[in-house]
Amino acid sequence: MEFFTSLPPETASDLGIAIVIASSTPLLLLDDQFVVQAASGTFCRMFGLTPDAVTRRAIFTLGNGEWDILRLRSLLIATLSGNASVDAYEMTLSRPTGNMQLVLNACLLDYGEGAARLLLSVSDVTAIRLAERQKDDLVHEKMVLLQELQHRVANSLQIIASVLMQSARKVQSEEARTHLNNAHHRVMSIATLQKQLASTSVGEVVLRPYFTDLCNSIGASMIADPGRLKITPTVDDTSTTADVSVSLGLIVTELVINSLKHAFPDKVIRGDISVSYASDGQAWTLAVGDNGVGMPGEAAGAVPGLGTGIVEALSKQLRATVEIRDTRPGTLVSIIHRADGTR
Repeated sequence: MEFFTSLPPETASDLGIAIVIASSTPLLLLDDQFVVQAASGTFCRMFGLTPDAVTRRAIFTLGNGEWDILRLRSLLIATLSGNASVDAYEMTLSRPTGNMQLVLNACLLDYGEGAARLLLSVSDVTAIRLAERQKDDLVHEKMVLLQELQHRVANSLQIIASVLMQSARKVQSEEARTHLNNAHHRVMSIATLQKQLASTSVGEVVLRPYFTDLCNSIGASMIADPGRLKITPTVDDTSTTADVSVSLGLIVTELVINSLKHAFPDKVIRGDISVSYASDGQAWTLAVGDNGVGMPGEAAGAVPGLGTGIVEALSKQLRATVEIRDTRPGTLVSIIHRADGTR
């Protein structure tokens, strides 16, 4: 510190000692032999030492010699020579009463006429580091429990899907079989959503792989002949929250299932279903279209199929609007969220 060079060495030394002793921060003033010239009362109390047991002793001999750390010695030597500085150096001090985690800062005080001193400040961060470790341990424990829960949920969904499929094969009623198959498809889609979210890092879900996996799962469970029908996702690099991604995934599931069931009669040789998502700031559009037979005239004003209520409810929850167009051939259903959030 250049301030001390403007004072006579004796005055500067006395002033430095007085400042250290009166400081509320744990401080040590060391000479060029690393002998303690002054210690603040806070330093003495922190380490259970008396001022007489600290002053006029080399720092490396304090206590039971626990300060004699090779790395600390090297840093102090380099700082005294002006070649380095101790800036937020964290170290573990092993004491008979237990380890302390300390953060040290040291600066060179130039007293002029070749005299130099080191001012060393000490912060005890033991409690902070302990709290951080406990927090990390708690987070890890919760992640393990979450993974176990996700594993159980996945198993439960697979069991439910299997029961539904077995029931569909046993019933005689064609109507009941259709309903059970529909339920099976939805459970399998939800299982895909759960699997994708479980493998996603906490916080954000990247939509491109999410929708790709979802479309592949729906196709694998509902398309008997992949050469006849194809689901193609086209998604930008958007990431969103887990809650929003679940709603978007359920909308895609309902609309794709609806197209597979109604847009392509058996006589259609080839059909294509497109799933697209594009965003521009806060505005985004999710669209599911097909090149199938289109909607009957009486259904032009509503989302077709059994998922009408689900799609409308989820879109409202997302503050988005549902728009339907007859694309001749086929149908395009768009879920549109405007930048201002209006519907």
